[in-house]
Formats: sequence, C-alpha cells, structure tokens
Amino acid sequence: MRKGKIERKTAETAIEIEVNLDGSGSYNVSTGIGFLDHMVEQFAKHSLIDVTMKVDGDLHVDQHHTTEDSAIALGQALAQALGDKAGIARYGHAYSPMDETLARVALDISGRPYLAWRAGFSQPRLGEWDTELIEHWFHSVAQAAGITLHVELLYGQNNHHICEAIYKGFARAMRAAVEIDPRKGGAVPSTKGILGG
Repeated sequence: MRKGKIERKTAETAIEIEVNLDGSGSYNVSTGIGFLDHMVEQFAKHSLIDVTMKVDGDLHVDQHHTTEDSAIALGQALAQALGDKAGIARYGHAYSPMDETLARVALDISGRPYLAWRAGFSQPRLGEWDTELIEHWFHSVAQAAGITLHVELLYGQNNHHICEAIYKGFARAMRAAVEIDPRKGGAVPSTKGILGG
C-alpha cells in the first residue's frame, strides 16, 4: 500500500494528513473552511485516493494560511506515498463537465513543479472561501508534490460548477497518473532513470 503521512505545525497552522494512493476514495476532512472541505472530499472520491485531513488554522486572521498549508501538506503526503514513482503511469488528463461548465486538467508527476492556470471566478467567495485562494491551493499542491499541472476552464458560468469541475478533473487526472502500469515492470517512467532533479 502506497501511503503518506504528514504532520505539519507552524505558528499559523497545525495539520495532520494521511493519504493512501491505493484506496477507495474514502475521506475524513476538516479544515474549518466548508467549501474547501467539500473540494478535498471531491478530490478523494474521484481520485480513489483515501484522504484524512485535519487542519487547525488561524482563521481569525484570514483563510490564506489554512488554504496554503493544507495544500502543501497534501502535496507532501502525495509525494511521500509516491516514493521513487517506480511503475506509475506518470501522466494523467481529464475533461470534466458539470452542467454548463467544462474544465480540462492535464498533469505530469515529473518532479518538476509548475502550474499553468487558465481559469477564473466572477464572485469573490464560494461559501465563505475566498475564490482568489483556489489558484493558490493548486499552486501549493503542485509545488509540494512535484507535479507539472495545467488547469483550464474551457467555458462555464456558475462559480460552484467551475470550481467543482476543476477539482474533479484534477482528481481523475491524478487517479490515472498514480496507477501502477504492469507493463512498466516497476521501472521509473523516465529515460533518466529518476523523476525530478
């Protein structure tokens, strides 16, 4: 079982995260930000990666530290679970429709973190979550996990649908990328023999 466990404590947040890449999509998420909980739950359900996430953050200040640090810890847990990445498919992509919205997510578990973001929102909040933090969440996950991540909103109007389509697309792309490909025979999927660096 490919598992990762991160405990991260700073003056701004205290976080405990566990992931299981070979799970069934179960989740137990509590960040103190309802809409962020909902999105991480969508990620777990549609990636089939089990996620336990407990965040105690300085929400009396604002949501930035909780959003950023939860994403960093999740990325670190995913990287830990992937280990040397031997045998994985490495690449994943998904078109993700939700009613009038269509999002596209493509990623490479390359060890070279990068986010290309071509999406946006027309309102400042979803629930109580600041929408400007959504791009930052994905940037932080990509940096910590070592993922090259491209997110595009092809079209859409409803902000809830836009966010959910992006998270579900990310989930389905990750599900494909972390799968073990038996044809690879346990080899690292790179002509370099390593991923990253």
